[in-house]
Amino acid sequence: MDSRARRALTPDQADLLRQIPSVDELLAQPRLAALAQRVDRELLVEVTRSVLADLRGRIAGEGTARVALDSSSLEECIASLVERILASSLEAVINATGVILHTNLGRAPLSGAAAEEIRLSATNYSNLEYDLEAGARGKRDVHVAQLLERLTGAEAAIVVNNCAAAVLLVLAALAKGGEVIVSRGELIEIGDGFRIPEIMAQSGAVLREVGTTNRTRIVDYENAISENTRLLLRVHPSNFTITGFAEKPSMEELVELGRRAGLPLVEDLGSGCLVDLSSAGIAEPTVRQSVNAGVSIVMFSGDKLLGGPQAGIIAGQKELVSRVRRHPLFRALRVDKLTTAALAATLGAYLRGAVDEIPALRMIRMSVQEIKRRAENFLRELTPELPLGEVEVEITDGSSLAGGGSTPTQSLPTKLIRIASARYSASQFEQRLRRAPAGTPVIARVEEDRLILDLRTVFPEQEPALLKTLAAVLR
Repeated sequence: MDSRARRALTPDQADLLRQIPSVDELLAQPRLAALAQRVDRELLVEVTRSVLADLRGRIAGEGTARVALDSSSLEECIASLVERILASSLEAVINATGVILHTNLGRAPLSGAAAEEIRLSATNYSNLEYDLEAGARGKRDVHVAQLLERLTGAEAAIVVNNCAAAVLLVLAALAKGGEVIVSRGELIEIGDGFRIPEIMAQSGAVLREVGTTNRTRIVDYENAISENTRLLLRVHPSNFTITGFAEKPSMEELVELGRRAGLPLVEDLGSGCLVDLSSAGIAEPTVRQSVNAGVSIVMFSGDKLLGGPQAGIIAGQKELVSRVRRHPLFRALRVDKLTTAALAATLGAYLRGAVDEIPALRMIRMSVQEIKRRAENFLRELTPELPLGEVEVEITDGSSLAGGGSTPTQSLPTKLIRIASARYSASQFEQRLRRAPAGTPVIARVEEDRLILDLRTVFPEQEPALLKTLAAVLR
């Protein structure tokens, strides 16, 4: 506090300022002295100084009427602030929204096998880039490449940190300085404001738009091909749909054009569906369909419909994938040992035909009857815990979503638990669940002034915690 501010203080304010204990005095108090034994002293000193500076400012700004000087309160404030700083802000939540691949909640949850492989890789040395047979340096690609090749039918495959990175890398390696032809109807924006044209500009490739937003024909691509053309790009609209007066070339037409013109056809498939999910109500093209159709390179995500960790997978013709791998950006964008371990375990489940081991696919394939049975059992457990006459609960028909920027017009039939409280509005109820002072935070939906829970996205082992949190919030 400067001298001019000091001269403006009242006698009572000046007296309060003199009573403020020093940092050393506070740190000598039992609670903070004990805290100093288990945290870095510099952090404790920094927080203490910050709390005291705030107190001085309040005294000078608000006077004595609203400032109570209490040593125990100061200790509590300092200790609480230190604990908040040290606490992890990333925590587990219960996803009761019914959105399976919820981008804000981390997209696909990993299987137990994938989590165990991460633990083993994280706590041990591994042969990540070591060839045990040859006793020499190897390549990290081998741990997932063969699995991806078997599952997709591609000649080769590599992995980077997400699908946007895969698009960036492929364009930089195969089309820098040249033109890439893409339909105007496929110039999409992905999450958080990232757009295909912007990613293309960063790669050094030149965008050549053809057709219109709703209608593009094969002749539009043909007429745009020149000596500067390097690639034909097809972008699967996994997060939106165009209906009505719309048209676009088939995959077969684009493949044939690419062959005649001697140009690779590259596809951003986005959602990364590896198996046919039509029996579960999800109609999404698979990676193998694109590869079998003759697409040169397919790029897709690891944490969407594939159900694994965040990753961008590049699969296709060996010569082209090799060119992409040799690009300097590959090293900057490659994945670490933990992603490699989780992806390998997830792909292994596909090869074993054990897709229900993958949580996202198990949720997608869950029947309405199973969800209804779980909801009925859950309400039987919950009802005795609720205050009499204050809560209305019912099970109704509803819809779940795949989410994660995939299957935008498709939904899955489900059973919803609808809750109304006489004490709280639906928005207040949702907020109390989300902030859960005791227990696991619950993320739910609000519709028509009712709190909505969809057990499709709640793990069965989470139901006791969900019940406990609901009961605590509604009491």
